[in-house]
Amino acid sequence: MNLLFDYDGTLHDCARIYIPAFREVYRRMTEAGLTPYREWKDTEIIKWLGYSPRDMWNAFLPSLSDRAKETYSEAIGTFMEEQTASGKAHLYPGAEVMLEELKKEGHALLLLSNCKTAYLEQHRKIFQLDRYFTGYYPAEAYGYQKKWKIFPLIKKKHPGAYVVIGDRFQDMEIGARWGIPAIGCTYGYGKQEELRKANGIAGSIEEVKQQIDRIGDRAG
Repeated sequence: MNLLFDYDGTLHDCARIYIPAFREVYRRMTEAGLTPYREWKDTEIIKWLGYSPRDMWNAFLPSLSDRAKETYSEAIGTFMEEQTASGKAHLYPGAEVMLEELKKEGHALLLLSNCKTAYLEQHRKIFQLDRYFTGYYPAEAYGYQKKWKIFPLIKKKHPGAYVVIGDRFQDMEIGARWGIPAIGCTYGYGKQEELRKANGIAGSIEEVKQQIDRIGDRAG
């Protein structure tokens, strides 16, 4: 079975590096006179995790010029890359064990993330993700199209049955649009209502495999 994983909020605890990056870049924007100063709660910041950079900036500050959006998006990306290189990025505890078990059982593991290509490549190397995954699909490589629009391109390369695993509505939308099972991860950054159409709910990394096994048994 093909297992199509989201990355941030599903396997990677992205808030550790995204929250400080967001605050730092927002401070720079304030100093540049582009936006008034304000304090941001963690919960206000992590709601953007799961969005592509383009969708995030268009929703967060639509009045900002395209050039400024690109500049500050790159600044967030650079800050996160530096945080990752210094060892501050972490996969969720148990993620690697879970991925190894799924790989040993013969599943094909694929990654589809609303992220930049360089970001995914950096994490691929640091966490040695090639031990588990056979395909990587960063949204930037597809012009930041919606995930459900990218999916047919993935399925063409990797035919067969699928299960989608993610923590945001963008992941559930793949399942809804293409009629494939989706597992919603409540330990990530999405709200409960985003996952209401999920075929299974995982409250922890350990429960992800349990839900995959359950769906596989029903399908098989």
